[in-house]
Amino acid sequence: MISLPNVGPGRSVIAFDVGGTDIKSALIDERGEVRGFGRSATPVERLNPLTPGANGNLGAAPQIIAQLRELQLELTRAHPDVTPVAASIVVPGIVDSDRGVGVFASNLGWKDAPIRALAEQALGIPVAFHHDIHSASSAELKFGSARNVRNAVVVVLGTGIAGTVIIDGAPYLAGGFAGEIGHSPVADGPQCPCGGRGCLETIASGGAIARRYRDRVLASGDGRATPDRVRDILTLADAGDVDARAVWEEALDALALAFAQITAVIAPDAIVLAGGLSLAGDALVRPLRERLEARLSFHRRPEILTAQLGGDAGLIGAVLFARALAEANEAAANAAAGTPFSSDEA
Repeated sequence: MISLPNVGPGRSVIAFDVGGTDIKSALIDERGEVRGFGRSATPVERLNPLTPGANGNLGAAPQIIAQLRELQLELTRAHPDVTPVAASIVVPGIVDSDRGVGVFASNLGWKDAPIRALAEQALGIPVAFHHDIHSASSAELKFGSARNVRNAVVVVLGTGIAGTVIIDGAPYLAGGFAGEIGHSPVADGPQCPCGGRGCLETIASGGAIARRYRDRVLASGDGRATPDRVRDILTLADAGDVDARAVWEEALDALALAFAQITAVIAPDAIVLAGGLSLAGDALVRPLRERLEARLSFHRRPEILTAQLGGDAGLIGAVLFARALAEANEAAANAAAGTPFSSDEA
């Protein structure tokens, strides 16, 4: 069940969170209340962005945008008293929000695709286009565990590792390339699919922990079961499994090193842990704090927090982006007409 907070008074908007598996949508009225939700499977064929198919560099974009239009029609027909004046779309991959371009998304099959322009043409309203991790991070800063924190790094620990850098309350994007903490080198370790070696996510992501444990068990030849879930590997570690303990300790050490580098360079007020691995709770946070403390000297210590909003954070952030776009457009129009604008008057 999708659950969104009231975002307060403002313009009516529609928001979309496009994932590799499904698309979530929400229609928000002028009071900030959610009037309707939509959810459908993402129409994705497993396309290779580096080998253009029938849609060229667009990959699954035409099918996805057609699906967004269908969701828009379903929600607005069900709630004819709500007319959205702006939309927001958040997606995985590398996103250039300023240009509205999907730079690269392996699971959606596009490369340098003009997603915002295509979506605005289909939906008939202005569209904000952002990275799903940046969207979830913005939601956590507004409504979650990091609310009122001005400078933070949100780290999503899942099958891979991704992140967002927040400076003075706003994401630092660098054309979509900032925040790729999962591909920061922390050791002369395994080869990463990105082409690098020793990337953080080859050691400390949920996928890497399961894979590294499996490799150690297979090398031992003792026939032990090799679970895929990190929670099961942690249970084994607590029960005295030497290999499970070693893999978990290596992951913690790698994360602490990466967080020490972040602390030295950015000095964030908080590091917010999200994603499936963050559900480990104190088993993750306590040893991370200890290891980070051991690596720092004069540095300002960041809080280490766990995210609160769960899987709906991306959609919540998309609502915020749509609202911001609507207000910016309204302010620009009123400025051109010589009329003051306040979002409180919406």
